[in-house]
Amino acid sequence: MTVESAATLPDAGGIVNVDVAVVGSGTAGLAAYREAAASAPRVVLIEGGLSGTTCARVGCMPSKLLIAAADAAHAAHTAGPFGIACSVRVDSRQVMERVRRERDHFVKHVLEGVDAIAPERKLQGFARFVEPGVLQVGPSTRVRARAIVLATGSSSEVPSLFDDVRDRVVVNDDVFEWTALPDSVAVFGTGAIGLELGQALCRLGVRVRVFGRGGAVGQLTDPAVRAAALGALRAEMPVDPAATVRAVRLRGDGVEVHFEDAVGEAHVEHFAFCLAATGRKPNLARLALENSGLALDAKGVPVFDRATMQCGSAPVFLAGDVDQDAPVLHEAADEGKIAGENAARFPDVKPASRSSPLSMIFTDPQIAAVGSTFASLGPGVTVGEVDFGDQGRSRVMLQNRGLLRIYATRERFLGAEMACPRAEHIGHLLAWAHQQRMTVAEMLTMAFYHPVVEEGVRTALRDADARLKATG
Repeated sequence: MTVESAATLPDAGGIVNVDVAVVGSGTAGLAAYREAAASAPRVVLIEGGLSGTTCARVGCMPSKLLIAAADAAHAAHTAGPFGIACSVRVDSRQVMERVRRERDHFVKHVLEGVDAIAPERKLQGFARFVEPGVLQVGPSTRVRARAIVLATGSSSEVPSLFDDVRDRVVVNDDVFEWTALPDSVAVFGTGAIGLELGQALCRLGVRVRVFGRGGAVGQLTDPAVRAAALGALRAEMPVDPAATVRAVRLRGDGVEVHFEDAVGEAHVEHFAFCLAATGRKPNLARLALENSGLALDAKGVPVFDRATMQCGSAPVFLAGDVDQDAPVLHEAADEGKIAGENAARFPDVKPASRSSPLSMIFTDPQIAAVGSTFASLGPGVTVGEVDFGDQGRSRVMLQNRGLLRIYATRERFLGAEMACPRAEHIGHLLAWAHQQRMTVAEMLTMAFYHPVVEEGVRTALRDADARLKATG
C-alpha cells in the first residue's frame, strides 16, 4: 500500500525536504517512484522534459508498429512460392499515420499514470546537484533529499562525421514523426535500432544501405550466428558491418556517402537522409555531477553496484538507461524497483537477484541472446546447434533460415545466441531455463509440441547432450 502523500511543496525559503527524490519519469523513474512511495512518506518525482517512456515515445512501440507494417508488405511481396499472387502498393502516409496514432495511444497510457500522481509529489524542471544530497530544480526550488534516484535515461548520439550534413540527419526519434517515407536512407549503425529500422524501411520500399563499424551485428558475439544473421539480412538489403566511410557531404536535396567496399573499391551513393543509429549517451550533462560527491567512471557515469543500484556508499541510486548497463525496458523496470526500494530504506540497503540477461532484435530473422555470450565463455564449454534451413515448421512457413547455438557444461545451461524464426519466443524459454539454472538433460525432459519452431531448440539441446556425453 502506498504511504499517504505528505506535502512536498517548497517552504517559504524555496526548500523541499523529502525522503526520496526520483529524477526522471520514464520506465525506471516511475518504477522507482512507485516502490519508494510504497514505504516512504515523502517522495517527489522530478522531470525537466516530457513525461513518458523512451519505449512508448520513440523506442519499442513505434518501431514495432513500423516493423508490423513492413512485415505485412513483405509477406504480400513474397507470397508467390505459396501459389498466391499479390499486387502490393505501400501508402507510406497511411503507414506513418497509423504509427503515430498508435504510438500516441501507448504514450497516453503512460501519461495517465504520471497524471495520477498527486501534484504535491511532482516537480517540473531540470535537476542539478548543488551539493551532495541537494538538488536545484528550475530557478527557485531546492530539494534536500535523504536519498536520490537518478533515472534520467539516454539520448541518441550523433557523431562528428555528420557535422556538415546536420539538416539531413535523423535519429530514431525523428523517423516516427515523418508523415511519409523518403525514397532513400543511409543507415549508420548495425545495432538494434539500425537493423530494425533499416530492414523495415527497406520492406516498405525505401532504398536503404546499412553501414556499421568493427563488424558488429547487433549484440551477437558468436561468429557462426553473426554470419547467419548477416547472410539473411543481406538477402534483402546491402549491409556492411565493417564499412569504411570516407565522407558524408551535402549534395542537392540530399547527401552523398563516400565509402569503400570490402575489397577496397571506392563508391559514392546519394541518399535523401542519413539515419544515425550509432548509439545513445546517458542524460547526465544537466546534473552537475561534479557537485554530487560521486565517483565517476571513464565515461562520466557514476560508479554503481548493479545488485543494489547504489553509487558507492552514497544515498544515490541509478536506474535505467542512464547507467549504460542493460538498456532494455524490463531491465529498466527492474532497476527502478531495486533503486526505489533501497532509496526508501537507506541506509539498510539490500542486494536483489537480477533476472537472466535477455536481449532481442526484431528483424527477420529475429536476433536474440540469453545468459552468457559466446565471447565470455571459458574453456570446457560445449556448444550445441541447430541450422533452421531444414527445420520442419520453419520450412512450412518459408522462414527456414538462421542458426541457434547453445552453450553448456554438464552442470548447467550457460547461454545462447541465435538468429532464427520466432527468436522472441525461443529466447524467453531459454532465459527461463537459464534463470532456473537447469541442465541440458533437464531441459530435454520438457515438452516440445509438434510441429513448432521450438522443436529446433530440442535439436540443439540433443546436439549439446551428445557432445557432453562424448566427452565422458
